Amino acid sequence: MNEQQLSERLEKVVSYIPAGSRIADIGSDHAYLPCYAAQKGQVEFAIAGEVVEGPFQSATKQVRSLGLTGEIAVRKGDGLAVIEQEDAIDVVVIAGMGGALIRSILEAGATKLAGVKRLVLQPNIAAHQLREWGEANQWALISEAILCEDNKIYEILVLEPSPEIVTYSDAERLLGPFLMREKSAVFQAKWRHELENWQGIQAKIDANNTKNAERLAELAVKIKIIEDVLR
Repeated sequence: MNEQQLSERLEKVVSYIPAGSRIADIGSDHAYLPCYAAQKGQVEFAIAGEVVEGPFQSATKQVRSLGLTGEIAVRKGDGLAVIEQEDAIDVVVIAGMGGALIRSILEAGATKLAGVKRLVLQPNIAAHQLREWGEANQWALISEAILCEDNKIYEILVLEPSPEIVTYSDAERLLGPFLMREKSAVFQAKWRHELENWQGIQAKIDANNTKNAERLAELAVKIKIIEDVLR
């Protein structure tokens, strides 16, 4: 993977960035995504944000080597702290982290989201955390994607601000409202695997121990949701 050829998951992420956007790529690593988007003429301006010194230096070197310092600002900072009001960022991209970490970044940088028109999020795990965050903060899902790359399954969530209160069912929150309607082969493979895993855990938990009651009840709800959707 490089600035000319992204991984399949990052190609899909970029496809959700409207032409002419001003983006902030949080956790940009080598800045491959903003460099790719800039070279394609897809973005007007980009921030490559990194909190770790090594990736920050790698991103800086990458942007300089491609002569893109006019289009891409590489900044070191925690999460959305790298965004300034004058940047007029309208799309925030956060890819390759856990859902809980992405959620914490969004919560910690809530004030930086003023004026942002779209979030493109690619959690490696726990996508439900981001759907819950969207509900709590009036950001509605407008699209979702699921794909398998190198034997790993990834979900991509695209959210935009909603003037109305956003609510999802338990099934939509866990599985994704768009994904559960499409029921792609990758979606079914992911949730069949999760179903078998949770059923295995359920079988090993001692139901006679009252301390396990809450955990068993939680598993039972999830198992029923998946069984109903896959049926």
